[in-house]
Amino acid sequence: MITTLLVANRGEIARRIFRTCRALGIGTVAVHTDDTADDPFVAEADAAVRLPGAAPADTYLRADLIVAAAGTAGADAVHPGYGFLSENAGFARAVIEAGLTWVGPDPGAIEQMGAKIGAKALMERAGVPVLPELRPRDIAEPDLPVLVKASAGGGGRGMRVVRSLAELPGEVEAARSEALSAFGDPAVFCEPYVRAGRHIEVQILADTRGTVWALGERDCSIQRRHQKIIEETPAPGIGEPTRRALHEAAVLAARSIGYVGAGTVEFLLAPDGSFAFLEMNTRLQVEHPVTECVTGLDLVEWQLRIAEGAALEGGPPAPRGHAVEARLYAEDPARDWRPHSGTVLRFEVPAAIARFEAPGRSGVRLDSGVEDGARVSVHHDPMLAKAVAWAPTRGDAVRRLAAALAGSRIHGVVTNRDLLVRLLDHPAFGRGEVHTGFLAEHGLDALARPLADPGARRLSALAAALADAAGNRRGARVLGGLPSGWRNLASQPQRKAYRAPDGEKIEVGYLFTRSGLRAEGHDGVELVRADPERVVLVADGVRRTFDVAAYTDMTCVDSPLGPVALVPVGRFSDPSAQVAPGTLLAPMPGTVSRLAVGPGARVARGQPLMWLEAMKMEHRITAPADGVVADLPAAVGLRVESGSVLAVVTEEEST
Repeated sequence: MITTLLVANRGEIARRIFRTCRALGIGTVAVHTDDTADDPFVAEADAAVRLPGAAPADTYLRADLIVAAAGTAGADAVHPGYGFLSENAGFARAVIEAGLTWVGPDPGAIEQMGAKIGAKALMERAGVPVLPELRPRDIAEPDLPVLVKASAGGGGRGMRVVRSLAELPGEVEAARSEALSAFGDPAVFCEPYVRAGRHIEVQILADTRGTVWALGERDCSIQRRHQKIIEETPAPGIGEPTRRALHEAAVLAARSIGYVGAGTVEFLLAPDGSFAFLEMNTRLQVEHPVTECVTGLDLVEWQLRIAEGAALEGGPPAPRGHAVEARLYAEDPARDWRPHSGTVLRFEVPAAIARFEAPGRSGVRLDSGVEDGARVSVHHDPMLAKAVAWAPTRGDAVRRLAAALAGSRIHGVVTNRDLLVRLLDHPAFGRGEVHTGFLAEHGLDALARPLADPGARRLSALAAALADAAGNRRGARVLGGLPSGWRNLASQPQRKAYRAPDGEKIEVGYLFTRSGLRAEGHDGVELVRADPERVVLVADGVRRTFDVAAYTDMTCVDSPLGPVALVPVGRFSDPSAQVAPGTLLAPMPGTVSRLAVGPGARVARGQPLMWLEAMKMEHRITAPADGVVADLPAAVGLRVESGSVLAVVTEEEST
């Protein structure tokens, strides 16, 4: 029996595993880095061990340090979570050799599924459908388009869609470079790219006695950069024969390698209903909560019980209703998915009725790695939380999830929340017309638009200014009950200016008179109430409430019109903000992973100059105009801070 479990992970998955351990009476141990010592998961563990450093390569990817930490804390078992070392056969062996219980499959099964090239060959021999493997040097025009993939890893790293032979050599080399950086293995392969394909995965659970359950399938087709952002079960629009065939293929795959524990077999479903094996994840998946909601099972509990030798009795439970999950990331979809680090000033999803477990009734579950005041580190994945809605029907679940996200209050970092709401509200998504090219087909520009339209932003800025004035009056020593700027006779308006996240400057002018509020550009707006934290306005005959939170350098306004984050603009410009034309600054802290050009190179507008690796993703830095690379301070391996000069491109003069 397991008495104390070390979780070799961080964030929401560590908190998720700890919750089940508390319910089972199992002690818990966290491992933390120097920059995650104050994170919520550390406080929730019974004990914690420091892994010196911050970068994953020095901490969570050090099997020796984690095994030693288990010994130091007196743990007798290790759960890897997902990511990091969760699919590392060497780590699993090290845990077992140390006399600890490994909560996961046999290292041999991990090894067999670890390299995609070998895994596909193994599945083909077992009778599981696979896509043909294409060697890059043998690809001809009829084979296009193709997908270049890294053999040793996933998560979209090293993956490229190639639509022309001219692009193929460069994209293969770029994929090899990224695969080597991410996984330590440059091996890549190609396979046919299926247009409008769907990413379908089957959750399996297997015990040590040979029993394998297929616990339904999940549709994970809504993706960005080949990484999932919305998952659901059951998969919409799949006929029962196809569903049965997928489940049977997943069970066959698991049995062919003697799999034990929780795992996921992933398939690509073509529009004609045929499907092919993609890979097997020999671990718990990020999206496991949707399966828990519809089956009523606690998958982490079953991982622990199977590790203790328990058997699966009877058959898998029948699914109940529908569940949809959305991943909240600290990233900006409108700016090439740029990740954001920093402090989460506020994190609240008022609609959530359960945390880290399936709700007892229809509603929203929240699995979050952050709370108010948490730091988003530059060293880790930018996922903040997962919100899951469970309801009797798909339409009900989708509507609940969209409303829960729209009503969430997330301050301090830019997130993909607005994109998720627009995706869930999109008519094509509502009809179940999902596939891996959904974002490209329906236009990222439209889907990434803020929920608050320009009119709503201006009204929110007015509410922010009125709340600020109310705060000033609250602190006044005399006549504090009067509204700020009130005059017995007409006078000049009070003025404030804000900057929206997209750079738009919003200027607010208002004046209090005997007849009430007069706001420039807001004819007919009436003030009902103005407090430092809440402003109530009537606009166009409709009364609306604006919740206002003012921080040191940001004011966040939440209302049914959509959330708005505003940065107060001072009366004078900041000289330090001025940079020379053509200067490219690092958009976030990161490491220069690749260079495409050298000093003196002639470049065209939009041409890649280099790639910056940050928060487990590569970000392309492109030339702002046609010109010459006059200066190139960046070098491969260089660690840069946000705002550091990466390159200077001197624009060519037109003749």
